[in-house]
Amino acid sequence: MPPTFSNSPTFSNSSNSNGKLLAAFIAYLKVEKGLAPLSVSAYRSDLGQFAEFLEGRKRVLLAARREDVRQFLQQLFGNQVDGRSVARKLSALRHFYRYLMLDDLLERDPTLNIDSPKRWKVLPKALGREEMETVLQGPRATSDSETAQAIAERGRVMLEVFYAAALRVSEIIGLKMEDLKLDLGYVLVRGKGDKERIVPIGRSAMEALGSYLSKARPVLVAGKNCPFLFPGRGARQLSRQSVWAMVRASSRGTGRHVSPHMLRHSCATHMVENGADLRTVQTILGHADISTTQVYTHLALDRLKTVYIQHHPRAKARKAT
Repeated sequence: MPPTFSNSPTFSNSSNSNGKLLAAFIAYLKVEKGLAPLSVSAYRSDLGQFAEFLEGRKRVLLAARREDVRQFLQQLFGNQVDGRSVARKLSALRHFYRYLMLDDLLERDPTLNIDSPKRWKVLPKALGREEMETVLQGPRATSDSETAQAIAERGRVMLEVFYAAALRVSEIIGLKMEDLKLDLGYVLVRGKGDKERIVPIGRSAMEALGSYLSKARPVLVAGKNCPFLFPGRGARQLSRQSVWAMVRASSRGTGRHVSPHMLRHSCATHMVENGADLRTVQTILGHADISTTQVYTHLALDRLKTVYIQHHPRAKARKAT
């Protein structure tokens, strides 16, 4: 028999009420569902966290509203909790409130019609124009040796290509000499699922690559046969860790913790701000679905509104005659 509770619990008995509810649900998970101890522990932790959140709002689990659930999830995102963890917590809440509904302890499920955080579209962080210029100056050479100078030059050119072509880390370290069509101004990129796409690169990246290929890269490969455009130690493929470290070192002047993915999003953001349509940005980024690119929609709308106000004769307030 499930425990009985008042339909309108007050905050004064919240800890006792929440405790009984959670204890009954945990017992249900163990006995009826037969969940493993680690899974039960995860449920207990996630639900306890939500109960504490509600107590701060002077509310109990039985009185939770849909808005409470939404704000709880938003708070998690604000605390930099990753999307998978937030999705797991929402799943725990759904199971908990479904259990309460089945046992007639609740009339309305506050988790209904709340999308999974995996589907939420949050605009990725991007750098400002001046910040981007600072990063593009690249890392400093660790010494005056020819190799150290070549490594620093490789970093500067990689940053140019990152920003020019909006590449992922896996894509840039996988670029091969045969993928670069410098005379035509594009690179052939192999993205997720081995899908290929042609991405143009700008004049700045083309010039940087031309200098790098004639001077720095020969020093890095040291006469060895290497297929990669940006070789690592021993003419092998460059590691992801090396790329992250290079980007971090190049971003110190911005005062921000810049990641390689931020360079990709900065490219997309700046293109949309300058009037690029989302279909073009989708092609450059290699998104299979336009919905993935639509996180940049509000930038496109801002641009559209600005141009409208500048050029439509009736957009601005009319002067008094």
